[in-house]
Amino acid sequence: MTLVRLYFIKHDGNEVEVTAECGASILQIAQENGLEIEGACEGNMACSTCHVIVDKEFYDLLPEASDEEEEMLDLASGLRATSRLGCQLLVTSELDGMKLILPKESRNMIGF
Repeated sequence: MTLVRLYFIKHDGNEVEVTAECGASILQIAQENGLEIEGACEGNMACSTCHVIVDKEFYDLLPEASDEEEEMLDLASGLRATSRLGCQLLVTSELDGMKLILPKESRNMIGF
């Protein structure tokens, strides 16, 4: 079991360090550590409520977003060039030390 350190920047600016197992999703890790990230569709890529902003240093280490993920990201509030869906990002050892910003708000479009 390989563990990595991740740093979540909350919307109030406070940084939270967590330790995570490789293979877990960013959404799962954030929720297990009590961070404010909704994941309304429970990680099925049917919403944008697990939107995170990835530190530029680590963004290029991530696999490319699928067309479906890009479509869901178009619904996210506060979209940036390094935005991704937390449900689609799986932790690998290369991501040790990655910082992720949790946006101030999310837009839940499920049911609309």
